[in-house]
Amino acid sequence: MIIVLVIDQYDALNNGTTASARRFVENLRKCGHTVRILTSGEPGPDKYILPQMNIPIVSLLARKQGIIFSKAVPSVIREALTGADVVHFYLPFPLARAAEKIARKMRVPCLAAFHVQAENITYNIGLGNNQRAARFFYRFLYNYFYKRFTDIHCPTQFIADELKANGYPARLHVISNGVDGVFVPQEPIPHDTINLLMIGRLSPEKRQDIVIRAVRKSKYADKIRLHFAGQGPMLDTYVKMSKDMPHPPSFNFYTTNELLQLIRSMDLYVHASDVEIEAIACMEAFSCALVPVIADAPKSATVQFALDEKSLFKAGDPQSLAERIDYWIEHPEERKTLGERYAAAGEQYRVSVSVKKMEAVYGLLTERTKEPADEK
Repeated sequence: MIIVLVIDQYDALNNGTTASARRFVENLRKCGHTVRILTSGEPGPDKYILPQMNIPIVSLLARKQGIIFSKAVPSVIREALTGADVVHFYLPFPLARAAEKIARKMRVPCLAAFHVQAENITYNIGLGNNQRAARFFYRFLYNYFYKRFTDIHCPTQFIADELKANGYPARLHVISNGVDGVFVPQEPIPHDTINLLMIGRLSPEKRQDIVIRAVRKSKYADKIRLHFAGQGPMLDTYVKMSKDMPHPPSFNFYTTNELLQLIRSMDLYVHASDVEIEAIACMEAFSCALVPVIADAPKSATVQFALDEKSLFKAGDPQSLAERIDYWIEHPEERKTLGERYAAAGEQYRVSVSVKKMEAVYGLLTERTKEPADEK
């Protein structure tokens, strides 16, 4: 099967969507498929390169979140789509909108993915969890892009339910973005401090500030060291916020191999985000038998992964998180046993499993002639 993946940014691993796309491409190719990438960036095998596009003000804000936009060049798009069996759009940006129109004319079946939660937008423009604004953005994304699709890929049932609640009539295919097979339990690396890890962009909705404040309230504050794996616009704020802690946190971006080594020296994983469509980072951590402590935020899908009520804390509440951290520090044997359960649970989310499910969806799309949900 010839599959075309449309994504504005494919080279830089500075956001979860790009990382997910690259995992899928690698595994689809292992299954014998030809995967073409319509994107910007550096040339490469089966890559169809487009120039970057600057959208005044929007591009500036997007770059702070590790997002760039690609300019739609019709001749390049048609070349990428010629002979294709299916096209998979990852993000609802101008490139995808233009490419979708060309794909329909060429009668190439189309699948849209939903990777941009409305609350990701509201938090980053200063509106926080304003649900009136969130509903507006869900409707905007529908009218701008998703109304043209009869099939949408949703990484979790949570986001599928959100789309249904916001009036999306398409068939919703719930398939995890998947965890790479390298994330498995390994022998721990000895360490002196109590090490806590959180992985994710340093952006407002991820709430690393709650983790810093919780550690300050912990009975073991003088023994804990935080490790934040990620980058983003809140870096300077969090460095200033935590500089006087007994063990100042580390803030770094890690390759996969580096992250695997880091996880081996961790005692606990914390996921404090208010907004998550899936949170592959959390899944990677618990697949390595690292017990997660997860915010029970109503707009986060990560809650679904909790295997024990003691793996949850009250979202936005540093005291609640501090109490959970202290509990797990004081119960290492229980933590070890639960970590083994998490590692076993992680097997169902392997990217190899997700790719098989996605192949089935691609097969369904190629079996029928698809019409856009709305011709506007």
